[in-house]
Amino acid sequence: MKWFAGASLLLLIALVFKLGLLAYAMYALLAVMLTSRFLARTWAESLAAERVCNRVSVNVGDTVAVVIAVKNSGGLPIPWVLLEDLLSRHALIPPPPRLGVKGRRLQLAMLAGRGRKTFMYQLDCRQRGYFQIGPLMMETGDLFGLHRRYRVVTEPHFLLVYPEVLALEGFDIASRRPIGEVRMTYRLYEDPTRIAGVRHYEAGDPLNRVHWPATARTGELHSKVYEPSTVAGATILLDFHQDAYEPRHRAVRSELAVTTAASLANAVYEMNQQVGLVTNGRDAADRIRQEGWDYDIRSRQAARRVAEMVDSSDRLAPVVVPTRRGAEQLVRILETLARVELTDGLTFAQLVAETTSRLPRDATVLAILPSVSAEAAFALGNLRRHGFAVTAILNVYGVHEFEVSAGRLLAEGIEARHLEDRASIVTLCRDYVLR
Repeated sequence: MKWFAGASLLLLIALVFKLGLLAYAMYALLAVMLTSRFLARTWAESLAAERVCNRVSVNVGDTVAVVIAVKNSGGLPIPWVLLEDLLSRHALIPPPPRLGVKGRRLQLAMLAGRGRKTFMYQLDCRQRGYFQIGPLMMETGDLFGLHRRYRVVTEPHFLLVYPEVLALEGFDIASRRPIGEVRMTYRLYEDPTRIAGVRHYEAGDPLNRVHWPATARTGELHSKVYEPSTVAGATILLDFHQDAYEPRHRAVRSELAVTTAASLANAVYEMNQQVGLVTNGRDAADRIRQEGWDYDIRSRQAARRVAEMVDSSDRLAPVVVPTRRGAEQLVRILETLARVELTDGLTFAQLVAETTSRLPRDATVLAILPSVSAEAAFALGNLRRHGFAVTAILNVYGVHEFEVSAGRLLAEGIEARHLEDRASIVTLCRDYVLR
């Protein structure tokens, strides 16, 4: 608009003072500008594209091929168009990047009338996550550089990369060792499906407790005695509050926690036991459903902001996968762990208070924490005092930090295990399973 205003002003001056040569030059400049503007708009509106990804869910180490086809639907040739398939900062900035790119996401092309061009690149999935691929940003303009137009012509795709699951060394699933259930050492609850014996009837025993065959044989009322409830499986509590992790170790320790949770869930599933997941992290898919993405792009900088992951969240709802058995249950847990993101929502103590009513008492509560505050230790202690079997895994590297956190848990009567590094995950899982 500044160019048009300036040229119009000069044309007006030339007409007032009857400067023919200047007026002719301004007429020519305005004609060039109007023609350039018309061509740039026509070229931009003629562009169309589609993106094809050969896979939407993969494991760590897999490669995904992305193919983009660009078409000029107009009859005029387009002298240049700059194409860039955007990737989020979440996928590229952490050292090393979570997604490695093989090929070129940025292409400069020339399209003939009704022409078509295809380019491809590959994504090397190095870490788990839920990644936004796209949108495709197109930039074109006139040959003089006076007018540029930007367009977003494809909606983004979303790629789910499952967390890494480490196999347990020294544990043979096929051996069918009798390690599935751990009998409670106190009779807080009785299991009516497990009869331990018969005793004489006592005042107050309900009728459904009376053992009628023994009563018929002896002529006196007898009641059944049940075995105490057993603990089978685990409910994993994953602390994913960003303030619980040290900033310099946040990226490494958070991924280590997810790998540990996935490996433990897989181990419990292999034993055909129930397993569940509760975390105070943020579900990336739920965030995208709530916030959406902006497709009205007017500049390249705005287009780049579309692909950015939002770093803050005011949602305080925990992410819960109810404790159940089955292959579908393991898949749900792995998908949730793939999408979980650090957040500033619920603290671990608030998470425990929020979800206690949804935790089954017949499964061990297995807490994975990067640090243990006094509030977190008290919350886990309350779980133990309410009859839950509780075990904690401390995701810290230093021995001193482990001793401080473990001391707070031991004061609440809770056993703590040390997750020092990636190599200790296998031993840690095996020790828990064989316990």
